[in-house]
Amino acid sequence: MRPTQKIYVAGHRGMAGSAIVRELSRIGHPESGLLARTHAELDLTDQAAVRAFFEIERPDQVYLAAAKVGGIHANDTYPADFIYRNLVIQSNVVDSAFRVGVKKLLFLGSSCIYPRLAPQPMREDALLTGTLEPTNEAYAIAKIAGIKLCESYNRQYGVDYRSVMPTNLYGPGDNYHPLDSHVIPALLRRFHEAKTAGAPEVTIWGTGKPKREFLYVDDMARACVYLMNLDKSFYDSQTSPRLSHINIGCGEEVSIAELALVVRETVDYRGEIRFDPSQPDGTPRKLMDSARLTRLGWRPVVPLIEGLKLAYEDFVKNPGKRA
Repeated sequence: MRPTQKIYVAGHRGMAGSAIVRELSRIGHPESGLLARTHAELDLTDQAAVRAFFEIERPDQVYLAAAKVGGIHANDTYPADFIYRNLVIQSNVVDSAFRVGVKKLLFLGSSCIYPRLAPQPMREDALLTGTLEPTNEAYAIAKIAGIKLCESYNRQYGVDYRSVMPTNLYGPGDNYHPLDSHVIPALLRRFHEAKTAGAPEVTIWGTGKPKREFLYVDDMARACVYLMNLDKSFYDSQTSPRLSHINIGCGEEVSIAELALVVRETVDYRGEIRFDPSQPDGTPRKLMDSARLTRLGWRPVVPLIEGLKLAYEDFVKNPGKRA
């Protein structure tokens, strides 16, 4: 990465995109070389507007972190929104980038691309080997299409469009909506509100038995920038044309019940925890195999306990994210 390069971060206000911007700034990329547009300034579902933006700005690199995201309730309730918006956003950005000669692009997917009962830990070659988790199938299919979109442009046009599959992310900039958020922000909000109200207990969806892997979002951003700037021949030596995506994870998992205990301690809530088995659990396990990334020289640095403290500080400081 040269300081003179123009880098477009699509979705710069989201949790993942804002972390990538922080990482680019941390390693010294000048603010003048970063391109960002809010949704009001550029609707990524508007093909004509996206093409016009790329024609004018002509970035050297693109980080495609823009997406419609949400937790199990949102995915299960609004599947049409999740599949349509994500398909359109990624198609518009990838094709527009190609049309103006962008050679390097990084697409952010999700661990939900893998089958519901994939062997654990999930390797990259588990893709398309089984049935997806029904509650987030629409989102997963959109992300799988994004991987194949990048692969197809690479194969046909010789560009360098890479895909990364982060595990469950959390940290600054997260969405703390009471129904549509992911598990960590949802737990932070529930325990915080219970503590504030003096409630005797907190009810958590599901049985508490499913296991999840969690990665602090700034660790994910470090991995993305690291992978984007690897020499293409070095990157290609770890993958193949039809298996171009790379997992980003920490290699450790925790049950939802265990996570709830740690979040309760982080928030300093003293009440009881109750689970509601009438609500869906989702996929039983989602542990990523990140051996490829480890071989490339990257490792996470923020442990879960420290990351949760930083995430809770962000929650307290940003009440606007709780709508």
